[in-house]
Formats: sequence, C-alpha cells, structure tokens
Amino acid sequence: MKSRILIVDDEATIRASLQESLTNDGYDVEAVETGEEALARCHGTNYDLIVTDLRLPGVSGLEIMQALRNQGNNTPVIMMTAYGDVDTAVSSMRLGAYDFIPKPFKLGTIKKQVRSALRATIERTAVPTEGPEPEAPTITAARKPVPDMDGRYMQMIRSCPGLEKVGNILEKVGASRSGNDTSILIQGESGSGKEIIARAVHEVSQGRSDRFMEINCAAVPESLLESELFGHEKGAFTDAKNRKEGLFELAGGGTIFLDEIGEMGVLLQSRLLRVLENRRFRRVGGKDDFEIRARIVAATNQKLSESIEAGTFRNDLYYRLQVVEIEVPALRERPQDLEVLINSFLREFNAQMGLNCEPVGAGLLEVLQRYPWPGNVRELRNALKRIMILEDPEQLEENHFPGHILAGRNPRSGKGKMSPGQGAGLMPLSEVEKMQILYTLEITENNKSKAARILGISRQTLREKLRIYESSTSSEQELLTDEANA
Repeated sequence: MKSRILIVDDEATIRASLQESLTNDGYDVEAVETGEEALARCHGTNYDLIVTDLRLPGVSGLEIMQALRNQGNNTPVIMMTAYGDVDTAVSSMRLGAYDFIPKPFKLGTIKKQVRSALRATIERTAVPTEGPEPEAPTITAARKPVPDMDGRYMQMIRSCPGLEKVGNILEKVGASRSGNDTSILIQGESGSGKEIIARAVHEVSQGRSDRFMEINCAAVPESLLESELFGHEKGAFTDAKNRKEGLFELAGGGTIFLDEIGEMGVLLQSRLLRVLENRRFRRVGGKDDFEIRARIVAATNQKLSESIEAGTFRNDLYYRLQVVEIEVPALRERPQDLEVLINSFLREFNAQMGLNCEPVGAGLLEVLQRYPWPGNVRELRNALKRIMILEDPEQLEENHFPGHILAGRNPRSGKGKMSPGQGAGLMPLSEVEKMQILYTLEITENNKSKAARILGISRQTLREKLRIYESSTSSEQELLTDEANA
C-alpha cells in the first residue's frame, strides 16, 4: 500500500515540485496551500507523513503540528522554512517535528528525509504477524495518559516569592471539596507562565491521575475547533470519515486547558457556555449526551473586560469561567523569581541534553534582574535553551547573553542609547515602523494574519518587512554587544 503524504506550502512552485517528485517515487501525495486546509484534510484522512512550510498565511506550520498533537495525532512532520534560525528549530523539534529543513533545499535532501521518516514510522508501528490483525488506527487513538504531573509545577510556583499569592490560591483550590466543576480563569501577559499555572492546577486537582489536555483556541480554525473540543460522529460533515473523540471526552476526570480563550468565536462561546452550565456535551452530528468530568481551565493575555465591551466575548461566559480567577504577574514585576526559574530550566535542559551546567552565579543574576524581560518566562526559557544548545556551558557567563539583555534594555521599547546623529527621544521613521510591527507581532503571539490586519497592511508586505529585519539582526546584535562591553 502506498504511503500517504500531505504537502503544505503557500508557494505554488514548491508545492507542485514536491508533489510531482514524490509521486514519481511511488507515494500517494496530496498538496494544499494553507494550514486551515491541512487541518481539514487531517480530520478525514490518516497520513503517514506531513511536509509543511513553517510560515504560512493564517495557521502556521508549528500551529498545524500543535493542533495535531493536541488531538493525539502523532503523524511525523518535516518542517521547511526559509528562516532557519535556532529558535524555530528548537520550537519545532520540541513539539515533535521529525526534521527541520531550511530553504532553499535540494530535492534529493528532502526525499532522503521523507524515506527516513516513513521508515521510522513503519518500525515504530510494526506488530507481530501472528494473531488477529490490529484495527486501523484513528487520529486520536495514539494518545495515552502521560503521568508527567509529579508536583514539580506546584513546587516551582511555591519556590517563587513573586507567585506567593498564586500559590495560596492553588492550595485552596486543591483543598476545596467543590470538585472539578469549579472552572478557573488565568490571565496574564503573553509568555508569563499561564501554562505552568494550569499544569499546577491539574497537580492539585482530584483528577490529577487522569489526563491534562490542552488546546490553543487561536491556533485552530473556528470551523474545526468545535470538533476538536467535542468530537464528531462519522458523516457529521464532508471529511468526517471516522468517529472522533474530542478533548472533553479524552480528558476523562483530568483537566482541559483552553489557552487563548479570548480568540474563540462568539458562536462557539455560546455552545461552550451551555456545556459548562449543564456539564454535558454532544459530539458534532451526534445524538447522545456525555457527562463532563474534567476541570476546565481557561487562559488569555487579553483584557476580557475590553473584549466584552467590544462584543467579541460573552459576558456570561466570562463569569462562568472566572469562578476562580488567577492573575499571573509579568516577570519584570518579580525579578526575585529569576534565580528559581533559571536554575529550574537549567536542571531541565541538563537532563534533556546530558549536560552539567552549574546554577546561575550571583553576579550574573544581578545583571539579568536589570533586564525587563518583555517576553516574560518564555523569553527567559528560550534564551537559556539557545545557550545550552550552542555553547554547552559548564557555567553561565555574561558573554553567553546578547548585548541588549546585558545592557538591561528592551530593544523594542525605543528607550536607551541613541545611535549617533539622533536627538534625544527621536528616531528615524523606519525605526518607529519596525518597533510597531514587532510589538504588534508580540501582542498577537506571532500571528501574521492578525498582525497584518491590525497594522493595515497585507500579509505579503508584512513578510517582506520581516525579511529585511531578520537580515539585519546579526549586525544589530554585534552593535548591542559592543555597547554593553564599552
């Protein structure tokens, strides 16, 4: 039987070239232009391999992979991108990408990786020839409960002085007899550690021995999100060739984490409200009701009060979700937590990579505490992982960090030293434009389509701007390092 491969790329030339070449090699190949189309195909078809561009209009390659992993679909993914930086490689490999291939590439290179990925899949899923033939797998069957909730998230929170209030709330939640019907709303800036709090909620909940299921509501098209949450019956819509269990069913008595709840469409908000009120749900296209046993934890970096006023978020759903409300302070507001976070991440990376990096020293810690960390805990973690991958250090030192961190300034804030020829507080229009674009991408969590709409430009224009900025990044970092060492 031919292996089935899905190609996802918004460049028609690459899409057609890969489809033709791999078809000639004997594979059954389909090709689509967008992430939304890819996710729709994956709902009705089991693929043996997905080859996707990283940067796509709308849903990105990383978001495709995250959505698949959330629903238990472990199809191997090969990621292609013209932006081959370390951060991207780390993110894609962390989510489970089989390989990461920078563009431009030779067809022979990617064909070799396709053969390797398919061979690894066959070896992993091989079964004995004796006995009954196993049933064909569904896209949710591969997911099994992973007992990764050992109290480490709660321990991390309790070790951070700046999260004392959060820790107290979590302990009260754990001691409460209200059970899993108490929903929780976590609010905080992007990257501030809302997922860590959600996992800590799971650790103190009665259903901690069951599954922790998460989904980013902004990463899945609204037309598919309902099916992701509640599942669907065979024939419920065009591509529904098999019955699918949703997160509310798969979670059992565990926890369902709805990240970026503010991005959920109003119509789906209405159904979610009814589900939360009745503690029962029905699969899309189904007739039978199922009881909800899981705890619902939602998170957002938006000010939902403003969304309510704008008519994009239901007032009644907000009050239903925030039975318990947790505000996560930004990292710049709790610099005393840096030592705990850094050493926790170092232990994690040491275990993952077989390294032996020592805890952070007092002198370097003092330097790092002066930096505002605009990307919060996520920025800190990524900075440390980059150092561990590239430097393999026995001890963190100042020269491992970029100049803007050592100088204690946010390069996107426009504050700090001015380049020669600039008046105090003034800068070229091009720099103002760059700052606004990067800031908009930050608040939209790198959602190019949303950022382009806010900025009033096309996605293509935005992509061209980013190409220009990325080409100048290396020289800018050298300048910042020189400033810090002066």
